[in-house]
Amino acid sequence: MLKYPRIMLKLSGEALMGDSTESVDPGTVEFIINQVKEILAQGVRVGVVIGGGNFFRGLSGSDRLGIQRANADFMGMLATAMNGILLRDAFNARGIPSKVYSAFPIGNIIKGYNRDSAVKRISDGDVVIFVGGVGSPYFTTDSGAALRAIEMNCDLLIKATKVDGVYDKDPKKYADAVRYDRLTFDDAISQNLGVMDMAAFALCRENDMNINVCSIFKPGSLLRVVSGEDEGTLVYCK
Repeated sequence: MLKYPRIMLKLSGEALMGDSTESVDPGTVEFIINQVKEILAQGVRVGVVIGGGNFFRGLSGSDRLGIQRANADFMGMLATAMNGILLRDAFNARGIPSKVYSAFPIGNIIKGYNRDSAVKRISDGDVVIFVGGVGSPYFTTDSGAALRAIEMNCDLLIKATKVDGVYDKDPKKYADAVRYDRLTFDDAISQNLGVMDMAAFALCRENDMNINVCSIFKPGSLLRVVSGEDEGTLVYCK
């Protein structure tokens, strides 16, 4: 039985790289799509917010290249659009109806975001992909994911990363790092665990949108999350 029948999946652009040095690894994209396909087969309604860090990260462009921060962020938003087109066509090519919306219209390539249209598509079973973050600089795609999860009436926001949950310290550096099964928003903030950026975190907390942090590279992880099994870390409001 499904515990979370409608979810918003937040993917980083870097997730599409896998362990490759290329911007996009076809095998990794295939694996991610199969993870999503597995939960679609159970009747889960799925939205996806994709980042663009595999192509361009606004902060690094601003810090290292001298690009004005706002312009660097706009470049990062365009990078998310590239990933959105990629995912849409990859889903569609595998017989999974998919639609991409941008926080700002991109010519005749991607339509601007329309909430009513997006809600209907998700309700009809399409995978709906959201790009462009919130459409403004100084906000990350984490904020975009929080916003779209709330707008799409989702039951859960899943932040799928390369790490299988939230730890008390960096598990790559410390062998004794401990993974949390559950955390309140207040505990995550007080311990400065960096689950998401603070703007996104505050938006989720204020709107009772729980977050599950899990690994997208662990087979069956999404299915276990939507089924309510112990997978990753649940950050909850109450």
